[in-house]
Parts: sequence; structure tokens; C-alpha cells
Amino acid sequence: MKIQFESQLQYQNDAINSMVDIFEGQEICQSNFTVSSLNDNLFTMTNDLGIGNRLELLEDDILLNIQNIQLRNGLPQTKSVKDLKTMDFSVEMETGTGKTYVYLKTMFEMNRKYGFTKFIIVVPSIAIKEGTNKTLEITEEHFKSIFDNVKYDYFVYDSSNLEQVRDFATSSDIRIMIINIDAFRKSFTDITKENTANLIHRTNDRLNGMKPIDFISSTNPIVIIDEPQSVDSTPKSKEAIKTLNPLCKLRYSATHIDKHNLLYKLDSIDAYEQKLVKQIEVANVRTTDNQNQAYIKVMKFNKKPISVVLELDVNDKGKIKRTTKTIKDGSILYDITKRDVYEDYNVNDIYVEEGNEYVQFSNGTILRLSESIGDVDEDTIKRLQIRKTIEEHLDKEMKLNPRGIKVLSLFFIDKVSNYREYDEEGNPIKGKFSIWFEEEYQRVIKYPKYKNLFEEHQDINVDVEKIHDGYFSQDKKGNFKDSSENPKGELKGNKDDEDTFNRIMKNKEKLLSFEDNLRFIFSHSALKEGWDNPNVFQICTLKEGTKSEIRRRQEIGRGLRICVNQDGERVYGFDVNTLTVMANETYEQFAEGLQKEIEKEEGIKFGVIQEHIFSNITYKNEKGEIVYLGADSSEKLTEYLKEKEYIDSRGKVQDSLRMDLNNNTFEVPEEYIELKPQIVNVIKSIAGKLNVKNADDKKVVRVNKQVLLGEDFKNLWNKIKFKTTYRVDFNEEDLIKECVKHIQNEVSVTKIKYLYSKAKNKITKVGVEVDDDTLIKDKYVDSEIIDYKLPDIITYIQNETNLTRKVIVDILVKSEKLNDFKNNPQKFIEKVVEIIKKTMNMFIVDGIKYQRLGDEYYYAQESFENEELIGYLNKNMYENLKHSDIQNEYKTPFEYTVYDSDIELKFAQDFDRNPDVKLFTKLPNWFKINTPLGTYNPDWAVLIEKDNSEKLYFVVESKGADLGLDLRNSESAKIECGKRHFKALDTDVELKQASSLGNLMEKI
Repeated sequence: MKIQFESQLQYQNDAINSMVDIFEGQEICQSNFTVSSLNDNLFTMTNDLGIGNRLELLEDDILLNIQNIQLRNGLPQTKSVKDLKTMDFSVEMETGTGKTYVYLKTMFEMNRKYGFTKFIIVVPSIAIKEGTNKTLEITEEHFKSIFDNVKYDYFVYDSSNLEQVRDFATSSDIRIMIINIDAFRKSFTDITKENTANLIHRTNDRLNGMKPIDFISSTNPIVIIDEPQSVDSTPKSKEAIKTLNPLCKLRYSATHIDKHNLLYKLDSIDAYEQKLVKQIEVANVRTTDNQNQAYIKVMKFNKKPISVVLELDVNDKGKIKRTTKTIKDGSILYDITKRDVYEDYNVNDIYVEEGNEYVQFSNGTILRLSESIGDVDEDTIKRLQIRKTIEEHLDKEMKLNPRGIKVLSLFFIDKVSNYREYDEEGNPIKGKFSIWFEEEYQRVIKYPKYKNLFEEHQDINVDVEKIHDGYFSQDKKGNFKDSSENPKGELKGNKDDEDTFNRIMKNKEKLLSFEDNLRFIFSHSALKEGWDNPNVFQICTLKEGTKSEIRRRQEIGRGLRICVNQDGERVYGFDVNTLTVMANETYEQFAEGLQKEIEKEEGIKFGVIQEHIFSNITYKNEKGEIVYLGADSSEKLTEYLKEKEYIDSRGKVQDSLRMDLNNNTFEVPEEYIELKPQIVNVIKSIAGKLNVKNADDKKVVRVNKQVLLGEDFKNLWNKIKFKTTYRVDFNEEDLIKECVKHIQNEVSVTKIKYLYSKAKNKITKVGVEVDDDTLIKDKYVDSEIIDYKLPDIITYIQNETNLTRKVIVDILVKSEKLNDFKNNPQKFIEKVVEIIKKTMNMFIVDGIKYQRLGDEYYYAQESFENEELIGYLNKNMYENLKHSDIQNEYKTPFEYTVYDSDIELKFAQDFDRNPDVKLFTKLPNWFKINTPLGTYNPDWAVLIEKDNSEKLYFVVESKGADLGLDLRNSESAKIECGKRHFKALDTDVELKQASSLGNLMEKI
């Protein structure tokens, strides 16, 4: 099977455009250069002609471009051209959201718009190198299909194949080089030390006595840095990147250390809110009420003063609590814990010699770091973790196999010998984890609930030995071995480890097919980055007590991607995409630790409102144009919040703000009153925390048949259940007039500014250098634009908009802006296409007409019982009230309302308590309305009795519901389509937008 790639995911296109738009206004251009060689210190010319990238935009133009990008993306703005000195630009994208795809497509877009052809991807590790190469391999057909069969080649840099370097420099087609930072990090400053450098920095006879780096740097490549926090975090690495002579550096990571000119941000919170990655649920195996014996665990040894930190079960006001205590030599644990079970545990000796630390008790017990007594056996915990992981796996198979989704589970282990051992003759034998897995699997599949699973899906009825395997490094004999790690727990990157990742990457797509029996994967804990698989639904870490733990973000990162079916198509929705983490800690500890890691690694400050945060709120100005609120107004709003003591001096949200928001008493300054709903939504999103869910709280919501089968609900459903079809019709003359008006008001393109640069060269023993004393750089030259051929603007716009040539010509001629086209054709075309597309969107919505399909096309009421609804107690489930004073005990057909936000929770509560609301339901996600912008799922169906008459309303949570249609917000456009859909049903149903029940009642 092949993984299918989607080219129109909005968030990915936003990230791509954010980088591409850096060079808005740049003409399509390339630079021809002649590759030179050194001969007896004389500069001689060869006949090898090369093609490189060339930049003609002024620094001021680039600064304006990136400020506009940052404004629309709601990010702090770059202040001056000084910040552009190194031409570093950053994109932050959460793990699992397609970062590699984004920067690959960005390269092709830059080629299409500006003619750039030379790109270098610098990676930090073997895993990411192999992963990037694999992605280029499986996307080749995809990219050629969407970029007119563009010619390009890619390769992993290999110092033994320098012809690839020559081709990289001399080809006129797109060339993409993937290179590990270690391959060119070692340079030299003295020619006598040349043999200590990487081969890329050494002269080579096969390259006419030149160095490979000379070929590369001459092309002025665009350098993509994947995971910059691991690539150029040292002075040597930074210097190495400079030797590439990059036109610019595009930096991509989920965890930047330095966010140079940040242009786009999709952090872990954004990804979860937009459901772009799997949601996380945490399961764990632990003991409760197991405090009948002395429990002691050694947490840490201290040298000054000599002491040991122990975890103990302490009597605290009659309750036993597990806590840590710092213990000195001679301490009596009975006095500290106030428990008889510790009577024999007096501390006789604390020994702190590094590598040989231990604590000895009066009864002879000796404990070392991470060792414990009095708890359950560690092996028992691990075996149970394996069992529960198998259960979670099979539970998902029952649900997902019928949808063509293969389920994979991943086990991290620290010692390969726990999975695979070898006897004296070198024959493989099963380790304890392998034995436990097979025993537990055979036990679990006999559970009655899995009977139908194995009867209906014969493909999983295979020998247990075939459904699990290990991915580990191998020695020369082919035997598994532990991966080599440095003290930080990172791969050192030897040849055996590289072969491991080659094996994993080659099987990445194969693993997704039902034809492959493998469903459970065991891997060394060093598998932390570079490999992930979209169908990993369970992750279980079987740690050894004394080993350094894998960070939570590394752990969950291997399973965050949205899953795919047997056609390679992504299947969205949290109802399918849930990653179960079998944790070695409680849910609360995992959530707390994960949040701390996010705060540290991403720089997110939970509950902190920053000055720029309101800047990209949009509204209509007096001319009816959609404009941004801007940085100045955003700063005024944050100052207002400080004056009201809603936030402290650092921007931290205070309880007074949360209370006023909950009570609907929060107010904004008069000048921003119309933007209040948007401002409130921004504040609430900032104050929230990452939603990590507890697997123990997962619950299937039961249907209340008394309500579901009652006459009221039947009448309600019969009004809304019907499906529709639509067509779009609009007047071409009106479209032309609207486009012309916007082009006249919004497009102003001045002449291209030419830049002039020159410098003399110095020829020294080191090489050919630029003589800085003679440099004349970026001097302005005024000139008439007469040297280039104007592009076919009609065809270009037609390809982008699908409008007829006649309509396009009418728009351009009537706009009277063709002189601007002559000034700077590319920038003019971009602006015009943007205006036409926005205007067309508005006309699509305004011109859409829905028609009911007929009585036989509808959503069946029985689906409420047939479709499983799952929520999480204490997280997103509201228990509906019982009303003894009305005939039906409940107002809704579910015992719980599953909600997605605090606003929806407030609606559910208000519906329940308001006597005018007779019936309501949160519409399931299978209730969808088709629109040109994608399917739309309304939030609520409500029956309200007012003035002795009954009416049905749909209530939709919205952002700025009363501000009209914002074309940048596709959800608003879908809501407008939804209104047309219900009107077409002709059943007296209306779709209403409201920010609260009170707001809804005012509109009735």
C-alpha cells in the first residue's frame, strides 16, 4: 500500500505560505556561475557551468513581508533589518503534524514562484536522515502530480560519491541534498591540518582539485535545518552551516531553542485543539492500599551533607501517604513514619562513593539507587503492562479493523536481552519480555469479548510468534544488540544503528497493511526521533529501574500522527485517533510532567497573555474590508487587563478573570465592544491546559430510550434529519465589479528596485576570498523595466482561479492597474489572485442554493443507538439533570452530554436548567451537512417553548457570531451554508448563532 498525501490541508499550506511569502515580489531568476579550480595558486576557469539561487529583494522589502506574515499569524513582529543579518526564519510545528512534508512542499513552491533550484536539508541524526529520504521517496509521485511533473532529484550526501556534488552544482533542475551535520562539522583553519577535516572540506582530484564544499557553496543554496536545536546548537555547527553559503536558513522544529524570526507556530496546544494529532490517554498499572509492610525506595544520594532521599509510606494524621524524606545516618524510620512496620529499619550506614552508593539498615537490608522493598515485584508490573497493552490493542482492533485501519502497538525496552538472548552456540532464544508477551496474548485472546474479532477477521488468526518482532541493532553475526547511546540517552550513530533505521524505514508502509502479520513492535528505547508510524495506537515503556527515563514528549511522539486506512488515506477525528500510553506513573504525574516538558521545550507559558496575542483578530472596517486588529490595539488590551488586575505584571491570568468569564460579567473597553466574543475566545484558549485524558475514566455513553423514542424527540428529528444537495450560482458581472473595486483600492505595486553589488577577490593560501575593503553591496540603481518579457498573466490567473479568460480580461482592464503589472508582474499577479479568490469565496457562499433530496434521504434516528459515543468522566462529560417535575426524567436522549469546550459545557448546563428548553441534544459527529468548503457538523438541536408555541433552533458556538462573515474563517462560511441547508428543508427550522443561551433567547 501507499500512504496518500493531502496537498490542501489548511494548516500545512499556512506554514508553507509563511515561508514562501518571505520573498513575495521576487522575480523568477537563477544565477549562472562558473565552477573554478586552484592550480599553483592561480585562479583558472573550467568549462563546468553551474546554476545557483539569486536574491534580488531589498532587506526592507523582506522585512515588510515577514512583518505581514507575522501579523496574520498572530506572532511577535521582527523589529528591524538587523534581525535579518543571518537570514534565519523559523517554523514551529508539533510532532506528528507533517513537518517534513511541509518543508519539502515549500521547496517546490519556492521553485515555482521564484525559480530557486538548490536546496540542502541538514539533519541531526541517522533516524531523521533516513526518515527524510524515505519521505522524499514516497512523495515523489505526489509532488510531480501537483507541480506539473517538475524535474528534480534528491540524494543523501555520501563522501564516496562526489559526482552527486558536481551534479548538484551544475544541474539546472531542482536538486535536494540531505546531509547529516556530522558530515561537514569538522573544518580546519590551518592548511597543515587539512587531513583532520571532513572529506567535504578537502581538495579532491576528481573535482579538478577543488573541495566539494566549493561546489555546494557556489550555488547559494536555501538551507532547511531540521531540528535546529540539535543541528546548530554549538559554535562549530554554526560555523559549518556558514560554509554552505546559504541564501537563507529555514528552521523547522517542535522545540526550538532560539526562534529566529518566527513566522508560523503550530504548537502542541494548537495541534490538539485542531485535532491534527492523536489525543492522548494515559493508562498505568499500579497498586492501591498495598501499605501493610514497610515500603522503602531509594530516590537520591547527597554528598554534602551525607544523606539519602527515601520514598516512604508515612502516617499523616491517621492516613498513610507515600512521600519523600531526606534521611541522615543514624535515623530511626519508625520515628519518621510513625508506623510499627518500620521498627527494624534504623539507618546504620549511608555510603556515597560515586558508582557504589548504598544505604544499609539495622536488619541487614541494603538498598542502592532506584531499588525498593515492600512494593509489588517489578516484573509483575511489567507483565501486567504487557497484558493491558494487548487488551487496549485488541479493543481498538474490534473498532478499527472494520474501517480498514490496522492497529500497531510499540514497546520500548532498555535491554535487548530482555526480548532476545543467545545460547553458547549463538542460537536465538526468547527473552522474558518475549515469553511474557506470548503467554499474555494467549491468555487475553480467550476473553469472550474478542470471540467475534477472531471469527470475523481471519487475518489475525496467525501464530503468536509472527505477530511480534524486535527492531534492534545487529552485530556482524546478525544478532540483536543494544543501540549505542551517549550519556544523554541519544544515539551515537554507528553503522549498526544506521542499518537498524534503514530496516525500520523500509518497513514503514508495509506495517500498515493487513497482509503483514506484524502488529506488536519491540524496540530499543533509543528509538526516540525520526521514526514514527501513523497507526501506532499504543505505546508501552518497559523500563529498567536504574535506567534514565525517556522523556514523555519523545515517548508519545512516536504515535501522534493521524492514522491511515488500507487505501493510505488519513482518517480524522478523536473518535478514531486516540493514543494510549501505558505509563509508569499516575495519570496526574504524567500530565504534570508532560506540561512541564512542553513549557520548557516549546516556551509555552500556560495561563500567560502576551502583548501580541490579540493582534490577528479580524473585523470589518468602515469600508467593509476585513482588517487585523494590529499590534498597538493588542498592547492596549493587555494593559487594560493589567489595570483591572485580571492578569499580573507577567501576563499570568488571575482567578478574578476566570470568575468573571464564568459568570459572564467580563467586560472590554468600549472601543472593542464589538470584538468581545473574539477577545473572550482568545483569553480562554490561553488560560487552558493541554487535555490529557485518563484511560480509566473512558466511558461509553448510554442512550435514554424514554427520551429517544418519545414523541417530542421524534418530531424534532423529523424536522432536521433530511439531507440536501447544493449548487452554486452567481452573476459574473457582479463578480467582476467586486473584484475591480478591491483591486483598485488594495493593489499598489511600485517599480522593481535594482541592487548593485561588486567586490574584488583575494587569492591566498587559504583560498579565494572576498576582499571586504572593496565590497560595494546592495547599492540602489534606478532603471526603467525593459529587460524582461512579461508573463502570460491571463493564463496564470486562469490556472489559479478557473475563471474564463474573458472574465479575467474584464477584471484587469476595468481595474486600470496594468501599469502596476508592468512595474512588478509577479507581485501584481499574486495580489490580484489573492483578491479574486477571496471575492469568489464570498460569491460562492452568497450564491449557494440547497435543495432537499427527498423523503428517502435522511439520517436515521436509530443511529443514536447504533453509533458508539465515548467520553471521559471529569474531563468532557456533563451528567444531565433529572427533572422529576416533567414527564420525562431527562431533556436529552443521552445520560451524559459529551462536550468539546467550556462554552459547550455552559450551554448544556443552561439548557438543563432553563424551563423554556423542553428538549436538547448535542448532535453526534456523524450528522453532517455538505458545503463547498467541506462538511459541517452543527452543535445542538433544541426544542424551546416560548409564548405557548414551540420552535426548533440550532445553536452554534461561534467566534464573533454577530460580526458577519469573515472569509478567513472557513467555519463561519460553513455556518452560513448550514443556514441555507435548513431553510431548504422547509420544516420551520432555523439555524441560529449564539454565544450563550441568553444570547439565543434574545434572537428568538
